[in-house]
Amino acid sequence: MRFSAGVVAAIASPFATMAFVQPSVRSKASLGQAFLWNSELRTDHHQQQKSKALTQLQMAFDLEEGQVSNMFEGPAPLVKERDACGVGFIANTSTGGEYGTNKVLKEALVALDCMEHRGACGGDNVSGDGAGIMTQIPWKLFEEYRSDECSKPGVGFVFLPRDEERRNAVKDVIQTVCESNELGFLGWREVPVDNSVLGTMARDVVPSMWQFFVKAPKRLDNDDESRDGFERTLYLVRRRFDVALKQAGLVWDDSDSEVYVTSFSSRTIVYKGMVQGCVLPQFYKDLQNPDFTTKFAIYHRRFSTNTNPRWPLAQPMRVVGHNGEINTLLGNVNWIKAREASKSMNLSEGEACDIRDLVDYKSTDNIIQKCNTQDNPTILDPLIDLGRSDSANLDAVFELMTKSRHRAPCALMALVPTAYENEPALKDNPEIVDFYKFHGGLLEAWDGPALLVFSDGKSIGASLDRNGLRPARYSITKDGTVYMMSETGVIPDLKESDIIEKGRLGPGQMINVDLETGKFKDNIKIKSEIASRHPYGEWLKNNRKDLHKKSSNSERLYDDATATFAQAAFGWSLEDIGMQIQDMAGSGKETTYSMGDDAPQAVFSERPHVLYNYFKQRFAQVTNPPIDPLREGVVMSLAMTLGKKESIYKVSEKGARLIHLESPVLNSVEMEEIKSFADAEKGGFEHATISTRYELSDGPSGIKNAIREICDAAVDLVRKGTEVLILSDLAEEQSVLDSTTYVSPLLAVGAVHHRLIEEGLRMDVGLIVETGSAWSTHHFACLVGFGANAVHPYLAYETVKQWHGQDRTQKMMASGKLAKTTIEDAQANYRKAVEAGLLKILSKMGISLLTSYAGAQIFEAVGLGEEVIETSFKGTTSRIGGMSLEDIASETVMMRPEVADAKLKLINYGYYKPVPKLGEYHANSSDLAKLLHNAIGLDKAVNQLNRDEFKNNGVNPASVADYNIFKKSLEEAPIANIRDLLDFESDRPSIPITDVEPVSEIMKRFCTGAMSLGALSREAHETLAIAVNRVGGKSNSGEGGEDTIRGKVLTDVDENGRSKTFPHLAGLKNGDSANSFIHQVASGRFGVTPEFLVTAKQLEIKMAQGAKPGEGGQLPGPKVSDYIAGLRASKPGVTLISPPPHHDIYSIEDLAQLIHDLHAINEKAGVSVKLVSSIGIGTVACGVAKANADVIQISGGDGGTGASPLSSIKHAGLPWELGLAEAHSALMNNGLRNRVLIRVDGGIRTGRDIAIAAMMGAEEFGFGTIAMIAEGCVMARVCHLNTCPVGVTSQKEELRKKFPGTPEHVVNFFHFVGEEVRNIMAHLGYSKFEDLIGRTDLLKESPEQLGRIVKTKNVQLSPFFSGVPDAKESRGFLRSSEDPAAKKDSIVHRNGFSSDLDRLISGEDSVRKVIDTNEGSTTVNFKIRNTDRSTCAMLAGEIARAHGNTGFNGSINVNFNGSAGQSFGAFVLPGLNVRLEGEANDYVGKGMHGGEIVVVPDQEAGFVAADSSIVGNACLYGATGGDFHANGRAGERFAVRNSGAFAVAEGTGDHCCEYMTGGVVVSLGSVGRNVGAGMTGGIGYFYDPNNQLDERLNKEIVKAQKIVSKEGEMQLKRIIERHFEKTGSEKAEGILNNWESEVQNFVQIYPPSEANSPFVKKLENIVTDLRVSASSPNGDMCFLPVGGQLSPEQTQRCAD
Repeated sequence: MRFSAGVVAAIASPFATMAFVQPSVRSKASLGQAFLWNSELRTDHHQQQKSKALTQLQMAFDLEEGQVSNMFEGPAPLVKERDACGVGFIANTSTGGEYGTNKVLKEALVALDCMEHRGACGGDNVSGDGAGIMTQIPWKLFEEYRSDECSKPGVGFVFLPRDEERRNAVKDVIQTVCESNELGFLGWREVPVDNSVLGTMARDVVPSMWQFFVKAPKRLDNDDESRDGFERTLYLVRRRFDVALKQAGLVWDDSDSEVYVTSFSSRTIVYKGMVQGCVLPQFYKDLQNPDFTTKFAIYHRRFSTNTNPRWPLAQPMRVVGHNGEINTLLGNVNWIKAREASKSMNLSEGEACDIRDLVDYKSTDNIIQKCNTQDNPTILDPLIDLGRSDSANLDAVFELMTKSRHRAPCALMALVPTAYENEPALKDNPEIVDFYKFHGGLLEAWDGPALLVFSDGKSIGASLDRNGLRPARYSITKDGTVYMMSETGVIPDLKESDIIEKGRLGPGQMINVDLETGKFKDNIKIKSEIASRHPYGEWLKNNRKDLHKKSSNSERLYDDATATFAQAAFGWSLEDIGMQIQDMAGSGKETTYSMGDDAPQAVFSERPHVLYNYFKQRFAQVTNPPIDPLREGVVMSLAMTLGKKESIYKVSEKGARLIHLESPVLNSVEMEEIKSFADAEKGGFEHATISTRYELSDGPSGIKNAIREICDAAVDLVRKGTEVLILSDLAEEQSVLDSTTYVSPLLAVGAVHHRLIEEGLRMDVGLIVETGSAWSTHHFACLVGFGANAVHPYLAYETVKQWHGQDRTQKMMASGKLAKTTIEDAQANYRKAVEAGLLKILSKMGISLLTSYAGAQIFEAVGLGEEVIETSFKGTTSRIGGMSLEDIASETVMMRPEVADAKLKLINYGYYKPVPKLGEYHANSSDLAKLLHNAIGLDKAVNQLNRDEFKNNGVNPASVADYNIFKKSLEEAPIANIRDLLDFESDRPSIPITDVEPVSEIMKRFCTGAMSLGALSREAHETLAIAVNRVGGKSNSGEGGEDTIRGKVLTDVDENGRSKTFPHLAGLKNGDSANSFIHQVASGRFGVTPEFLVTAKQLEIKMAQGAKPGEGGQLPGPKVSDYIAGLRASKPGVTLISPPPHHDIYSIEDLAQLIHDLHAINEKAGVSVKLVSSIGIGTVACGVAKANADVIQISGGDGGTGASPLSSIKHAGLPWELGLAEAHSALMNNGLRNRVLIRVDGGIRTGRDIAIAAMMGAEEFGFGTIAMIAEGCVMARVCHLNTCPVGVTSQKEELRKKFPGTPEHVVNFFHFVGEEVRNIMAHLGYSKFEDLIGRTDLLKESPEQLGRIVKTKNVQLSPFFSGVPDAKESRGFLRSSEDPAAKKDSIVHRNGFSSDLDRLISGEDSVRKVIDTNEGSTTVNFKIRNTDRSTCAMLAGEIARAHGNTGFNGSINVNFNGSAGQSFGAFVLPGLNVRLEGEANDYVGKGMHGGEIVVVPDQEAGFVAADSSIVGNACLYGATGGDFHANGRAGERFAVRNSGAFAVAEGTGDHCCEYMTGGVVVSLGSVGRNVGAGMTGGIGYFYDPNNQLDERLNKEIVKAQKIVSKEGEMQLKRIIERHFEKTGSEKAEGILNNWESEVQNFVQIYPPSEANSPFVKKLENIVTDLRVSASSPNGDMCFLPVGGQLSPEQTQRCAD
């Protein structure tokens, strides 16, 4: 290849060379001068207002004039407050006539009270987070405001200021607005309330409650029968109120400023407030009035992560009661803004949009459908606003849609669609599928977990999100009343004999009651009715163009030299090809890596980074769940659309005219087909291409003009009719590559996206990014997340072709190291890997649809300045400032290739694997390991094989001098973390080191990270536990359980430090303990048994992991040895990828339930919750504190891991400095800091790190990777490959023998760190460590360190850290809220009344006797209700503490009658038999280890048991043994992660047997979709007389067959016989009575691990036992010899 002399000179200049060696040196080359790193200091002025709480506190960091803290900058629903709740409705139209009955109201209030545990209280523990009720307007109560002329006036309910003068002024404005819009004002009514029942916080801000009444305008004489015109006028006038109040200057910012209209309608009214459910009727006296009658009621109890009450945030909203969280809110808001703006842009010729007439029937209809109601601030309050909650925004859009031509169920179907693709339940209803296809093209789903209860006054209903991650049960009684509720049993007096049907809402399902006819409509009926209103299928057939995937071509775009030049210019590194492209193209999978991210943040790096690297993916934790893309991908979709999107408010055939893409990742063949759609006969979709390249000679400042020109061109083209716009940086000629640079595609698409929104044109066009700068999954996620509809990664495809043709690749294929592929196969593999990676990224945020992810901006920027954010990423949080546009332009040019000896080469930047000299800096390196090993006396040559040859087990003396060298190497290293920019600044003189508290006290605050046994070898795991226990710290089991032998204190250690108990360890001492202080409960529930739980001193719930937040743990198959598989109750050699935490931790109130479960089984153990640093973690931490956690752990995004997808390691999670400071500050501001202890981990290596973390609020400190280094890790970074050369992370026996560490090495390290902390304390003048905690006033920005940042001078830390409250004088947060005299780590929260029944059972004399004597039997009987939660967990804990998992020889039988609360029968174990007559909610049998649970309907039940729901979702989650029988249907995810239980239910919801690793499941009824997903062990038997199972089965792993072996048939028959014996099941009896024919209706499913089981495979001469029950009372298995029959004795034994 030849270059011009000028280009060669420019590229080879000293500037370009030194960019990769010494970027801080300024070059004088001509090209270099044009693209210098910007050295001008620019001050960002953030305009966001500080929260009221912050303004009242002194800030620790100084701000410049005009600056405010940006700590909580971002959308309010993300950073200020999140919520969850219990919700439900009651509807009865058949009694009470037109006005309904008071009974409906009373029952709703009882239900509200019975869901109190799903809500929470404010900081005073009395003021509720919110409770409310929506009803029909109680006309009898308002009789004086009615007349013959106006029998049903409009009724407004408004919160007003307490101050009379303010209140009267507001009332005058409201009345004036009503009258000016021709509403006849009938008067005001002061709502009777009792403020004395309120909590202090609620009472201090309680508004004055008023109602007002208006009659319809005379001009509405032509209103329709349902008076929709009147409702539209009331709706639009309500939106006038705030505008008029602002215009009148009646807006205040204090505690008496609330003006909020809860409802304004002639149909519905909302009473709500910051109260507990039981207080609502005490506060509102109307709710006690017998004249308050209604046909329906929606009730809602709120759990907020905030403690500062705000009355308007209580629910129901105006049309919706929402339990959930909208994960795509920012994108949804942006798209709605774009839609509103486009409405008036798309008026036909002659049409006008007059938004002033809010009365005329046609005018209001026109306003709703055709006018921009978002951007008319002088007439209407904005439709949506990110300052409101997600629920309020959803409610606003839903309400607007119901005011258009959409019926309420229709609007909700469009907003929250079901997963209709390949849904077996819809195969007979194509009209429903067509409805979703049509609306899916027009409207992005408001995606996220949601149970939505809704009413527009004409109908009432409920709908569940597509994942079904909220509980929703319903009952229908003989009198036609429909009860829908988050939990069953909330109306205790409801007679079972009156109920004719019990059901549940499954994923994406809806129920509806027509309030006029009283007709109940189930999911299919209501949706079919809605979908049949228009011929959607015909419209789609005639108008939509479907672009299916096509094979890529094999033609090369460039020769190798040009391709390499282009790769270098776009920022590719050699390792991107050698790691990512090889794995993606070779195997169709994203690269798996290990050890976390120890490289600098992109803004601090001395190497050039692509712009994507400045963005961190957000992820779900606590308040909403991630999705499992591996096992539940059936609910996900990557489909996208291109073209002009028509209005959602007026449905027409034009809405179907779109290009539908099967994948957002396009190849050149598909690009050509898209362009061909411009032909009139193919749809006439006009397309155009805008180049994003610009001249190099324009210099860094040229980027601004280039962006401006790109945006201007986009606007012009779209206005002229372009419907597909391609933003391309493709340069087909080398000369173009030589002379031009490019605007980052991410910068370009973001700028165009937002500009088109501003111009009202975004809905008119689809954006395709054609780029050479996209190859990683994270790159695609960024591009789509910031506005692209599709991406054509031409250079990635070119690189795949180049890689495929290389000799090395072909040799690897020939040798079998790589699968043989064609060029077409390799490109298809690459796309497959990108798509799988996109699904994973979506799923970690709990998002199912890429259409919802598009434009949702679900990232936080780290290191980008305000100019960049405002240009392309509006609304995205960036809290430490950073790069300007010119800085980015300069960095882009720095990627251009060097020319050395006229030979082009691609640089290896070493972003993933350290590369000597020219590579990226990595904090954890082999060199660092050597320095630390020298300091702590570790010689890696000493190991199990030769240790006896050395003195002191080969432990050399520790060296202070070498530790100082180790410490100095980190201090002088390149800037890598935010804390590197900080320095100490004391407020007092130094003191002698002797005055500082001893190192032994400091080390008590040290913890090891949650590294699992499996990721680590036994030697490494046990050594760490012994070491940290030895210094009085807290060791952590990690995920995967723990060998019970580790619970014993060592007493058999000889003089050589060896023990027969742990013969593989060295350097032991008598008194040592390998029992982990903290036992972790993670999503996989591996190793979680009753004994594991009761032997812990603290129990940790792993919500997220620093290296891969939003994903489950991962253990490669080769590391699952027999020993590891035994501990985890899984199959040896089978890879274990845990599900993300969504089965029982899918919301804040469900996390509270798991905390409740753990507090129940082990009352003495505190519960910690592990979170990962992310924007909004402060409000999440507040919710966790309110959920009764004892410890909150904040992990940095740089945490280590044994195995994880590479993009997760690099691009998810924030530095702990941000998360820790935000969490500590939010807890302080909300008065919750004294309820929890804060622990931090993630890349902590030195005493300096400890001191800084303490000053930011941490009280305990976790060591992960560095602790592994301290026991011998050499940072080989092959943990995921099971080939660790020193046996730290390998399960191979030969490698484990090379383990060099002893507990003494680790203790030496901890001692050095502790002493370093003491020295810092002495220097600062502090004698007690606790006096440093929360003292950010002792920190400051270091100008010297800031000056070392090479790329930009715009990084600023003060705007963020100024938000930390000054705690210099306020030290009360260090003491427990339970006992101010006690330290927090000595106090454990206890369950309240919800465990009283459990305490009663455990305290029964007969029960105590059986446990204490370990013999005999007893039976006890109790009533139970839904507020009794975790029942029997406490009893199981008592048994496990006394006898372990299997040592109990007695028998305790506990019988219940009623409706059991959540987690009924959790953790029961052998000898404990539980029977419930009634029904139960979610998580029945969670963690069951043995014994028996039987659930049967009440004897008086009037419904068919086999057809009715009797237990909730996620039953038997993590069960390891026991027998379960339910005479009725179970919900979603039945037997998820079951590894030993034998279970029978009479039908289940979706995802049955998900991720099952053992046991047997029998379903005697129909099941939902996705059966057996991820199932690697155990057997399932499914009754399938209608041959429906095949289409509902996930066939990725399991196989299905009719029962072929006699053993399998016998096993099934005996299990069903046992089920009949236990439950009296009519279904079981019918099957058994016709066994010979019915057995043919069963399908057996099994994974490969069970293929040779005699129950699965027909074998000859089998000598085996038949297992028909999990366990008998004495812990032994129930067996039956093959060919034998159960004797009466055996039958009784197995029945017992």
